[in-house]
Amino acid sequence: MNKKLIGKISQIIGPVVDVRFDGQIPKIHEKLVVMGANNVVLEVLSHAGNNSVRCIALQATEGLARGLEVEATGQSIMVPVGDGTLGRVMNVLGEPIDKKGDIITDTKWSIYLEPPKYYEQSNSTEQFETGIKVIDLLAPYVKGGKIGLFGGAGVGKTVLIMELIRNIASEHGGYSIF
Repeated sequence: MNKKLIGKISQIIGPVVDVRFDGQIPKIHEKLVVMGANNVVLEVLSHAGNNSVRCIALQATEGLARGLEVEATGQSIMVPVGDGTLGRVMNVLGEPIDKKGDIITDTKWSIYLEPPKYYEQSNSTEQFETGIKVIDLLAPYVKGGKIGLFGGAGVGKTVLIMELIRNIASEHGGYSIF
């Protein structure tokens, strides 16, 4: 097991936090935890030189001060994946914020996974069925494509989006993609 990397906060400018280490420094995108200050989580954005790293705080920085110890975890931010996440709301750290208890899954993935190779991706064009007949007939949407919705004030853009969300959620067992 590697020795834990411990550093100290050297500068705080809003959500940007500089941490200085003695010797080895953590990798880019590595998760750091501020010890004692409500375990505020930082993510390494860049190596700033002089054994320092520049981080972004993923939680409020109130209570942080220069000199507080920071521990490098040796991994990036991991979030739960799988059926247990369906219908749940979580923050960027993968923690539930919907007051429904813990998210029960067997697997956690890094938020920095490699994208699938081009040959692994589907190259077929499929229609995205919205459940709104006029859209499906006159201006069908393509699955996985980007869709823009333009219109003047009071013409029903919000109503259309709400109907899309309702139709898709009811079709997929109460889970919406929005």
